[in-house]
Amino acid sequence: MRLNTLQPADGARTERTRVGRGIGSGLGKTAGRGHKGSFARSGKGKIKAGFEGGQMPMQRRLPKIGFRSKLLKDTAEVLLYQLDKLDAGQIDFAALKAAKLVPSTAKQAKIVKKGELTKKFVLKGVLATAGAKAAIEAAGGKVEE
Repeated sequence: MRLNTLQPADGARTERTRVGRGIGSGLGKTAGRGHKGSFARSGKGKIKAGFEGGQMPMQRRLPKIGFRSKLLKDTAEVLLYQLDKLDAGQIDFAALKAAKLVPSTAKQAKIVKKGELTKKFVLKGVLATAGAKAAIEAAGGKVEE
């Protein structure tokens, strides 16, 4: 093999179709664009995504539903039974980060009721669900916002 003899495989590269070159070519006169209409015009063949010919498009027909909170990605969930592993009498966001119960990217934490709680402690500056608050207070602890 020599570098000066390299060439693409047969059929790998085809020459572009030359349109508008007379009747005999099969693509003369209208050059494959049909008769009139927007697709026959120069530069007018594009229609924007979602356009349905004037009919009300799908993205406008369907009802707008749902909401996704931007705070959600900054809030880490901590399960109630995970707090039993901590020795601290007072638990705050810094203590949760130190215990690696919340990721370093989190800006706040929320305690969710899952599992049982045996120790009593004071929860300070951390969000908690209603069920989690009740469980903490039932164990003899306290929740301070």
